[in-house]
Amino acid sequence: MGAQQVAQQVAQQVKERFAELYGTRPEGVWAAPGRVNLIGEHTDYNDGFVMPFALPHQATAAVSRRTDGVLRLHSADVGDTVVELRLDSLAPGSDPNWTAYPAGVVWALREAGHPVTGADVHLASTVPTGAGLSSSAALEVVIALALDDLFGLGLQRWQLARLCQRAENVYVGAPTGIMDQTASACCTGGHALFLDTRDLSQRQIPLDLAAEGLRLLVVDTQVKHAHSGGEYGRRRAGCEKGAALLGVDALRDIPYDGLDAALVRLGDEEEVARLVRHVVTEDQRVERVVSLLHAGETRAVGPVLTEGHASLRDDFRISCPELDLVVDTALSHGALGARMTGGGFGGSAIVLAEATDVTTLTKAIEETFTAASYATPRVFEAVPSAGARRVG
Repeated sequence: MGAQQVAQQVAQQVKERFAELYGTRPEGVWAAPGRVNLIGEHTDYNDGFVMPFALPHQATAAVSRRTDGVLRLHSADVGDTVVELRLDSLAPGSDPNWTAYPAGVVWALREAGHPVTGADVHLASTVPTGAGLSSSAALEVVIALALDDLFGLGLQRWQLARLCQRAENVYVGAPTGIMDQTASACCTGGHALFLDTRDLSQRQIPLDLAAEGLRLLVVDTQVKHAHSGGEYGRRRAGCEKGAALLGVDALRDIPYDGLDAALVRLGDEEEVARLVRHVVTEDQRVERVVSLLHAGETRAVGPVLTEGHASLRDDFRISCPELDLVVDTALSHGALGARMTGGGFGGSAIVLAEATDVTTLTKAIEETFTAASYATPRVFEAVPSAGARRVG
């Protein structure tokens, strides 16, 4: 069954389950995808460049309006209980559960002055959780889009992304950047999204790997990560310290040809220097990938991905043995390039390969994980897909 058929099937199931739960048909069904980041890691909260694309895996929500200040939430993936919340009781940090993500979006919309008066929601998601593929952003964006449509808020996609980021930063307490929500809200099929996270300007870059005989594999290591954990926040704080020490608004403002001088100015701030070096070189890698894709030199993107992994492993220090094993195994079995993707400390790696090598690479990675006594990784092809939309 193809990705589109799966999506249609899930939408129908979500619609039917909503009716069972709430005793009436939903006013509509919406979907928002997870994403994989081709290049540009930990640059978004430094006002830098990123290049994600949407996956066919998505969060799907059936939603209807309420007028009584009540939010009812149910997930096909988390238990059987309908959670009922009062809108006037929503407050940052009040909810440690999955419901914080949709509730946070409602809170952020209302805090921004939008007249959301309640909703009934049933959700189902095919985005792997904890895999660095933005399952939380998909959940946020699908709720935001549904409420925008139902309440006639008239918000632009970039505005929805900003509100979803605020929900995750303030309500959930995860210090993430803007990339994940923007990718889910704004990506288009067959393209990667070149996003400047400072001014939110976007360019859709054609990315048809199949037409060139290439594939991009996602390897979910099954090692879970959590953005609200302290290590992610410490990296972000270190980047902010580096910008302050260098007298700039954000590390985006350090030019690539001025990196060596900036590192000298940081003196014995070794940890900060490593973070600065990664961010500045990663921004430059994003620009290189854009140029290579425009020039039709897609295979040359591979080594740039591998450079990015070395920087994340050695300078940002957010890789893990399982991610390193994916990259090393893929490269030793003919991959054009590979790197970890996402926030780090687990999650997924991506592998750029010739289509003819996919079976060999997949087998080699699975066998290497077995030999290391690691959990069996989940390997699937990443196809640039559509962003958030109404599906029913």
